[in-house]
Amino acid sequence: MGKLKINSGFSLKRLDLVVNGLVNTQFLGNYKSVFKGAGLEFADYRKYNAGNDDASRIDWKASKRVGQVVIKEFEEERNLEIIFLIDVSSQMLTGSTEKLKAEYAAEFVSTLSQSVLMSGDSVGFVLFSDKIIQEKWPQQGMAQYYSITDSLSNVSNYGGYGNVDTALDYVFKKGNHGALVILVSDFIYGLKSEKMLKLVSKKFELISVMIRDPRDMTLPEGSGEVILEDPYSGSTLLVNPNTIGKEYASLVNSDINSLKLMLKKHGADFLFLETNKPFVKEIVKFFKMRAAKWR
Repeated sequence: MGKLKINSGFSLKRLDLVVNGLVNTQFLGNYKSVFKGAGLEFADYRKYNAGNDDASRIDWKASKRVGQVVIKEFEEERNLEIIFLIDVSSQMLTGSTEKLKAEYAAEFVSTLSQSVLMSGDSVGFVLFSDKIIQEKWPQQGMAQYYSITDSLSNVSNYGGYGNVDTALDYVFKKGNHGALVILVSDFIYGLKSEKMLKLVSKKFELISVMIRDPRDMTLPEGSGEVILEDPYSGSTLLVNPNTIGKEYASLVNSDINSLKLMLKKHGADFLFLETNKPFVKEIVKFFKMRAAKWR
C-alpha cells in the first residue's frame, strides 16, 4: 500500500522559533479565542500584564474608557470540536514544487490537528473526492492524530475529482451543530451550491483553505506550445502559454475572488496557501486577523 510523505514532526507550538518572533507560545495558548464557535464566553476585563499576557487580547476601546490597558477574560463553556473536510481527489496529487498539493495539505492538517489535540480539544476528519472516501468524527487524544496522518498518507484513498458540494452536504447532515469545519481543497472545480454553503455556514463555523500549486495560478511562459490534458476525460488541448498566459491568470484570479466574495457573504473565512511557500506564517497572519475580528 503506497504512502505519501508527510513531515508531521513540525508543531505549531514551535511557531516562535520559525516565524521571526511574530508570535509566541502565549498567543498559541489562546488560539481558541480567535474562533467564535470555540465555546468561549466573555467574562470580564482585567489589567494587562505585559510580562505574561498576549497583547492581541488588549481591548483598546475599553482601555481608553477606563484609563488603563485592559484585556478581555473569557470563560470556556465547552471544548472546541474541529472537523476537517479534506479533498483527496486526483488533482491533489499534482504539483510542480517539492510537495504535491496532497502532501502540503496533509502537513497543514496534521500540524493543526496535533496542536488542537494536545490542547485537549476534539478533531475529526472527512476525506472526499466526488464521493465520501473515509470519515472519523471528532475525538480527543493523540490516537486520533495518528489516525489522521495514516489516512492522509495512504495513496489508495486518493482519486476521482474534487466535489466540494458533496463534502459540504455530507458534513451538514452528519456533523454536530456549532463545530468548526475547516474545508481544505484546491477548489479547482469550484463551489457550485451557494444554498448549501449558506446552510453549512449557519450550522457551523466555516473556514475554507485553498491550497494551490504555482502552476494552478499561471502557465509556464517561454516553453513554446504545450499539451494540456484533462485527467478525467483524457481530452487534450494544444496551447501556447505566451499567447494565453495573461488571460489564464486573469480567469484564475477572477474565480478565486468570486469564491472569496461568496464565502464572505455567508460569514465564512478564506485562507489561501501556495505549495511553494511555508504555511506557518500565513496561519499566524490568519490567527491575528481572526483575533482582531472577534475582539
